[in-house]
Amino acid sequence: MTTPARSDNMTGNMKRKMRHAARFYAVQALFQMEHSSLTIDRVRIEFLDHRFGEFIDGDEMLEGDPDHFTRVLEDAVAHQAAIDQMTDRALVAKWPIARIDPTLRALFRAAGAEFRNEATPPKVVIAEYLDIAAAFFPDGKEARFVNAVLDHMAREARPDAF
Repeated sequence: MTTPARSDNMTGNMKRKMRHAARFYAVQALFQMEHSSLTIDRVRIEFLDHRFGEFIDGDEMLEGDPDHFTRVLEDAVAHQAAIDQMTDRALVAKWPIARIDPTLRALFRAAGAEFRNEATPPKVVIAEYLDIAAAFFPDGKEARFVNAVLDHMAREARPDAF
């Protein structure tokens, strides 16, 4: 007799929230990897063991989808050079990816990983990462920039979806 998977009992809305949290954590993990020189394995374990659903400073962190988090993180790292090149083509010539905010760099890498995978429609990926950008940059100045770059990346990676 097999035990039903945890996801079998979840609503579609719960699954979406968990994927959204996984994306948010993936951006944080990619940022952390860049600034701490930690390996993907160490960062993945830290996030899965100490961030998903944990209490930090009295606040409960959202439970994320561990499979989605791992897939985004691994794809972003495995295809970082190609994703960075795609991002560079979407940026203004005077602003190569190395000159942009490291949080945005992590966000573009995570989104780029999802654009490479056909599981999620590009418009959903754009909307999700715009929400994440708003969480990191609440004054909203970056939203148009992020939207333009992600739109360009999506059209390059998945032109058939537009």
